Amino acid sequence: MTDLPPNAQNPIENDNVAQELLRKLRQKQGNWVEWGQACAHLQKAGYNPQAIFEATGFEPSQQNQVIVGSQVYNSLEKEGTSQEVLSHYSQRGSDILYELRLLNQQERAAAATLTWQNKLDALEAREVAKAIKDFSRFRELPPGFSNHPGDAVAYQCWKLARQNSDLQVRSRLIAKGLKFAHTQPARQQIEQLLTDFTVVPKKPAPSLPLYRPESEEEMPRLVPVVGELPLTPQDLQAVPLAEEIGPFRMVKFAGEQAWVPLPGWQLVLGAEDPVVILCNSDRLPNQTQSTVEPLMVVIDRAQRRWDAISYFVVNNSGELDFQWFETEPEVPLLGRIIVIVRPKRIVDEEVTKDAWQIDE
Repeated sequence: MTDLPPNAQNPIENDNVAQELLRKLRQKQGNWVEWGQACAHLQKAGYNPQAIFEATGFEPSQQNQVIVGSQVYNSLEKEGTSQEVLSHYSQRGSDILYELRLLNQQERAAAATLTWQNKLDALEAREVAKAIKDFSRFRELPPGFSNHPGDAVAYQCWKLARQNSDLQVRSRLIAKGLKFAHTQPARQQIEQLLTDFTVVPKKPAPSLPLYRPESEEEMPRLVPVVGELPLTPQDLQAVPLAEEIGPFRMVKFAGEQAWVPLPGWQLVLGAEDPVVILCNSDRLPNQTQSTVEPLMVVIDRAQRRWDAISYFVVNNSGELDFQWFETEPEVPLLGRIIVIVRPKRIVDEEVTKDAWQIDE
């Protein structure tokens, strides 16, 4: 039915387990907690969410919800949550427990009990989780409020009510706060708002420093550096292939390796296996300039087919060398030069010390 890849450690045994889990998911056997555990097991074994969806009908978003929800449920068991709460959430409420994922184990248990007692839906559970998380950041508890999750929600209502001048909104928040308040001092704090109509302006949060690159050149490509000439062909081959991950082109690597960022020029972005070699300009062929400057030579190791309009890196008596060939050479080509980068032109240092000279 499916060509999902079994875990390579014990392919026959693990594939049998996986096929049984897929069957149970397809037939919706067991409860949602077991579905979450099955999805987690399959994904950990190398099955991607889309393939699981095609084999079982569980959409990737649903898989994520039941996986995370089942993890929250397991933490409730470890925390010793009451059997009534566990029994309720073992049959329904994966969406509610999913909203408690950012809380710690103790907070999850308290929040799950609160959502069960008050028969809250997922949206209300999200508000409860946010109130508890915000409340947990206080070094000292606000006067009149305990660390009970009900008081955390009540405090959130109290704070919002004090910031609101609309009497209807204020009344709803007071009623909600009184509903959730767990201790008598917390109730008293909220009841005071029935006669105290002072509005405490909300301090606006600063804007987040969000930035979106508008051009390819603003998204640099991180390229491994082979080293500085003289180098050997073995040095060139020893550099690992750099794999970029996600929309921000993150690169993972282990061990000692130098890297350099290059502008997002199309030549650079289109390279399949780029590496950088450092050298001075006098190492390049067909140079007439007398001034010697440092350069970065970007090589695409994947481009080894000769053409008459390109320069290539070759093995010249055991060392790397850059050459152009008028006709197809007999020596192996180790990569094509795709771009050579000069250093940014620096204005005279003595001039840069005086800003007025530049302004002129």
